[in-house]
Amino acid sequence: MTKDVELKYTPANQAVAQFTLAVNRTFKNANGERESDFINCVIWRKSAENFANWVKKGALIGITGRIQTRNYENQQGQRVYITEVITENFQMLESRSQQQGQQQAQPQQAKQQSSTPNFGRDSDPFSGDSPMDLNSDDLPF
Repeated sequence: MTKDVELKYTPANQAVAQFTLAVNRTFKNANGERESDFINCVIWRKSAENFANWVKKGALIGITGRIQTRNYENQQGQRVYITEVITENFQMLESRSQQQGQQQAQPQQAKQQSSTPNFGRDSDPFSGDSPMDLNSDDLPF
């Protein structure tokens, strides 16, 4: 999440929240750096209220939904197109304690480090301090 959620209500009292997700690309640019795309998203009704209550800036979340394009005519008479993800479901991908721990640790980190998670192919999600201890009885085959 790039910033806190904007929860609003329509004149018909329908909750709607708009938010932006930063999504890292899986490849590096010519300078060897990862770029991110910023995806505009919308979520409606009770899900929007729950989303606004649970999700804060910097949270690591997963969403499912559909892409929708809408358009309108601005004050200069130009047609403006907006593409966004209409979010149907969301899931927190880290616990609240992990999220709070990261927020407290960020001021101590060097400014050159990015607070955006690295979802690149060169990261190993299974790396840890110790090797995995597996017993053959634990395996399904």
